[in-house]
Amino acid sequence: MNRLQVLTLLGASLLAACSGEPARPDKPEAPVVQVADITRLTGDAEAGRIGFGQCRSCHAVEAGVNRVGPSLHTIVGRPVGTVADYRYSTAMAAAGGAWDEQRLYDFLENPRGYLPGTKMTFVGIKDGQRRADIIAYLKTQAD
Repeated sequence: MNRLQVLTLLGASLLAACSGEPARPDKPEAPVVQVADITRLTGDAEAGRIGFGQCRSCHAVEAGVNRVGPSLHTIVGRPVGTVADYRYSTAMAAAGGAWDEQRLYDFLENPRGYLPGTKMTFVGIKDGQRRADIIAYLKTQAD
């Protein structure tokens, strides 16, 4: 590996660390995809399973398993703020509606910007394709 390759890999790793997204040294970094409408993207559930790794410290996909954040089991289509035995922020409890794909996509870009007052401290995922992949994975986590 030459010096330029090492510096490129190091720079990509540092950028990923600052963004809250895991570094992928096995896969070159793709340009960030910014799309306002999730219907223009095709989510890859396997890539989403890998991407969900950054979410696992606070969320589980198993039913009834709450951590710092609520279980995300069957989140797609579920009413917002309704997981049993989880104490939501006032903002989340009052949000209303359901977690459809577009709402998840928008929320995951910048949780605190989308829903001021949320307890979720995660900075968000700027890459639209990565968000679509994670949502595709979450759709597989249903009964």
